[in-house]
Amino acid sequence: MVETGRWAVSADEDTACAPPTDDPIGDLFRLHRLTLVRLAVFLTSDRGLADEIVQDAFVALHRHWDRLKNKGAAVGYLRTSVVNGARSAHRRRLVAWRHQRAAEPEAAPAADAGMLLQEEHRLVVQALRRLPRRQREVLVLRYWSELSEADIADTLGISRGTVKSTASRALRSLEKLLKDEQVGR
Repeated sequence: MVETGRWAVSADEDTACAPPTDDPIGDLFRLHRLTLVRLAVFLTSDRGLADEIVQDAFVALHRHWDRLKNKGAAVGYLRTSVVNGARSAHRRRLVAWRHQRAAEPEAAPAADAGMLLQEEHRLVVQALRRLPRRQREVLVLRYWSELSEADIADTLGISRGTVKSTASRALRSLEKLLKDEQVGR
């Protein structure tokens, strides 16, 4: 920090007032680095990453300086590079997060999970047996045999509409029976 009267100014801001030199990229760096870093910090919420993105933008500008037709557009080029660099950083973070999630070991089931599942199946079968015959047949053909509505209708000799309404009523009845069983425990 440099003390200039009442104001404390960073060295970079102080050099922003310096006269232009024979190094146009260096001049752009001194004039626009802080603004570009602020932009990158706003986009990434990470000061270190923001500095890297701005440095990469200036390196790319230096690499392509000879091909830049309109040297006055260099600030726009830098700004676009910073925005694209921030987008790339977000994509890399997202990809890394996805791979990290994929690499995490699966949570092992509880030791009693098999027993609980058997008990749940037993309760469902018990409630299923209490349903009227046609409702039981429709649910078994639909969810156990995995038949389509048309196949169930052909198998039972009823219309598809009857299959749909019977399945709907059967599921409501089954749900009620299972809730009643839970309350009775």
